[in-house]
Amino acid sequence: MMDWTDTRCRAFHRHLTRRARLYTEMLTSGAIIHGDRKRLLGFDESEHPVALQLGGSDPRELAAAAAIGEDFGYDEINLNVGCPSDRVKDGRFGACLMAEPDLVAACVAAMKRAVKIPVTVKCRIGIDDQDPELALDVLARAVVAAGSDALIVHARKAWLNGLSPKENRDIPPLDYARVYRLKQSLRDVPVIINGGIASLDEAKRHLAHVDGVMLGRAAYQEPWRLLAVDPEIFGEDAPHDDVGGAFEAMMPYIERELARGMRLHTITRHFVGAFHGVPGARAFRRHLSVYGVKAGAGIEVLRDAIALVDRVQHSPPVSAGDLAHAGIEEPLANFEI
Repeated sequence: MMDWTDTRCRAFHRHLTRRARLYTEMLTSGAIIHGDRKRLLGFDESEHPVALQLGGSDPRELAAAAAIGEDFGYDEINLNVGCPSDRVKDGRFGACLMAEPDLVAACVAAMKRAVKIPVTVKCRIGIDDQDPELALDVLARAVVAAGSDALIVHARKAWLNGLSPKENRDIPPLDYARVYRLKQSLRDVPVIINGGIASLDEAKRHLAHVDGVMLGRAAYQEPWRLLAVDPEIFGEDAPHDDVGGAFEAMMPYIERELARGMRLHTITRHFVGAFHGVPGARAFRRHLSVYGVKAGAGIEVLRDAIALVDRVQHSPPVSAGDLAHAGIEEPLANFEI
């Protein structure tokens, strides 16, 4: 979710669910150590619980980055060993590290020594010609022995040779049963499943076999689905009755960010799917795309866009088949973006 789940996105999603754990986009250890930490790591207090997702392969650098993240107030450090993009392959981090389980374990052990908050690992079931039965077990047991507090498994292989990052999100077949088998062998370690899950009904079926569910694109592209997470998964009221209520509650945050010099589009680009399926949704998107990108665009642009949506129904009917995103929270119906 690089370039997607920044702090503005997470602030919006927190207005739709109190309980889901939110994840940052993957940030490299080097960027955190040498870059603009406030810009990269700063977040709004309303985002808790929120996890910092790191990319890297140097144990000392990852330990330093994890400690910085803990100092910034993050609730969890997650090491990404599943991203298949060319950029991470060239930098020796992401999914290519599934071929180096001992190195990944060393990274986890170093981060565990550096912080007191949970350290978790996100991976694939394997890469390229690896046998998922062997590769996933070897990696999982290595990082658990090193102290990993949970495993988040995207139930697809990543083909680093032959498929693009986009193709790696859809073409390799899903193998949920492989993740279930991992959980059966690691009964004392939380195992969270990820990949191709787009409804609460699906999530509940998975929760019969694993400890949590993590979603990314489904939550980002249709964020209104998040309104169902608290009532459907946690048995609690949603923060707001509809997306319109969430937007109204978010207005002070947006005004504050604009006063600090943030451009409106930087915030509203995350709202594109907010009214998917509702009369007026297209007009809402068009208004933001035309007027929200202009220099000096203010809060009135968003209010005018919202006014174009059917006021009777600010979000599509939310059924038991609607889902958002998962993280690490009890009960472990964990939602990520």
